[in-house]
Amino acid sequence: MRTIRPDTLEHIENVKINTDLPVEERMMEFVRQIKNPYFFRCGKLIVQVEYSDTDKTINDCLKEFIESQIS
Repeated sequence: MRTIRPDTLEHIENVKINTDLPVEERMMEFVRQIKNPYFFRCGKLIVQVEYSDTDKTINDCLKEFIESQIS
């Protein structure tokens, strides 16, 4: 496992998504802003995203996450 330096991670609070964009563009914008969708900061916490062995794709998971942030 690699070492993650907290000072290199983006803050999720700084991610701003234009909700008028189509879903695919919102997902791309999220990844562009967060830079590493598997590790980011939320307040003082470091968040590590992992996916279980299911039929859901990363796109499905990101779509659900983005939709939960705008509702």
